[in-house]
Amino acid sequence: MAEVRWTPQAASDLESIATFIAHDSSQYASLFVSSILTAVEQLADFPTSGRVVPEWRTPTIREILSGNFRIVYRVRSDLVEVLTVYHGARLLAPSDLKLP
Repeated sequence: MAEVRWTPQAASDLESIATFIAHDSSQYASLFVSSILTAVEQLADFPTSGRVVPEWRTPTIREILSGNFRIVYRVRSDLVEVLTVYHGARLLAPSDLKLP
């Protein structure tokens, strides 16, 4: 089982998206956060279950999808680092991702 850690950028991304959704519905914001957290929890048992991020083509930078959002993470030996959460309609530019 891998340890799952959120980077400050990923935590901030999730909070910003939830705040945006909450302007219309706090209930949907809570459901959104819950679905993201549930998806990320599964990475502890299945760290390589996501696909390689097409924009990066690096085997250790992977993503899982939750609704319209992409959850990008990096796999290390026994560690999964959640790097960012962002809308799936956007491409992931190298400048958008601050690797720790």
